[in-house]
Amino acid sequence: MSDTASQAAKAAAEQRVADYERVLEQSDQKLAAFEARQRGILERIQHLLHGSPVLVPMFVLFLSLVIFGLLIGHIFFDPLNFMLILQQVTVVAVVGIAQTLVILTAGIDLSVSAILVLCSIVMGRLSVHYGWPWELGILVGLAVGTACGLVNGLLVTKIRLPPFIVTLGTLNIFFALNLWFSNSETIQNQDLIAKANPLLFFGNSFKVFGGDLTYGSIFMILLFFGVWYLLNRTAWGRHVHAVGDDVDAARLAGIQTDRTLLMVYALAGLICALGAFVMIGRVGSISPNNGQTSNLDSITAVVIGGTSLFGGRGSIFGTLFGALIIGVFVNGLALYGVDVLWQEFAIGVLSITAVALDQWLRRVSQ
Repeated sequence: MSDTASQAAKAAAEQRVADYERVLEQSDQKLAAFEARQRGILERIQHLLHGSPVLVPMFVLFLSLVIFGLLIGHIFFDPLNFMLILQQVTVVAVVGIAQTLVILTAGIDLSVSAILVLCSIVMGRLSVHYGWPWELGILVGLAVGTACGLVNGLLVTKIRLPPFIVTLGTLNIFFALNLWFSNSETIQNQDLIAKANPLLFFGNSFKVFGGDLTYGSIFMILLFFGVWYLLNRTAWGRHVHAVGDDVDAARLAGIQTDRTLLMVYALAGLICALGAFVMIGRVGSISPNNGQTSNLDSITAVVIGGTSLFGGRGSIFGTLFGALIIGVFVNGLALYGVDVLWQEFAIGVLSITAVALDQWLRRVSQ
């Protein structure tokens, strides 16, 4: 009986296999295929700009140079004028580097101008009024800037406060410390020359094509290259972009997000302190009222430079181009005889247009 049952089961199994093969032979043998959708020209441009955010500010800078060159003529292309533009944007560009780092993490730092001024006051007061060696004054100023950045970073990472609220609060705190430590006094140029002349180093210049190129401008360009290397050639730079793109996904991927954010804010504070050193040379004096517009100016440069306010996407050199665009517009409109009122109007329109373009480019990733 068991042999009969086994044979019946074997015959039934063979029949099922035969039925399966017969059905398989009758089925469609084609592989699954998906119809490729052709992208339109506008969509191709959108994907290109999303992948290379620096292209837009490069094009806008080139276009603005051409337009103002045609409107104004040879005066605009004079090497003296170009070097003047570079000098005018140097401090904003340096502070813009710090702002870019923070915005890449989907944050924002409203305290950069306060850190900038506070560090310049510390360097000047220690070197001139307290008689400290200028080298030590600079080192303490750099340490103060780093500490201010760390305070912002700790409040963001440990207490989990929004970066906007944190830096809005520390903006007022650092400005209050600035007024307290400076006694609301200005350190004049002659005092700096007499007691701490090296603080004016970045204001020195040499001739290039008939124009005056300052050491501050050279330092600013070198700083851009250094931060570009950090963001594009190191694991830390990839972590910064990952945190800005999606902090939860970055944490799940094993990235120590809090440490990355702390380093970003600390480095931003250090860069602001370096900007303070550059600003002393650029202005030639130290005042608690210097650099107070650097806050919004740096954000404007970052936005016009193509860095997304939502984090994760941007280019450090885009910020340089953004600062240069502002400088070219202000300089070109001034040479053309446009009132300061309308110069500010033009920069505002540029900022809104840049944010609108960023929103359009973000749709690629959604």
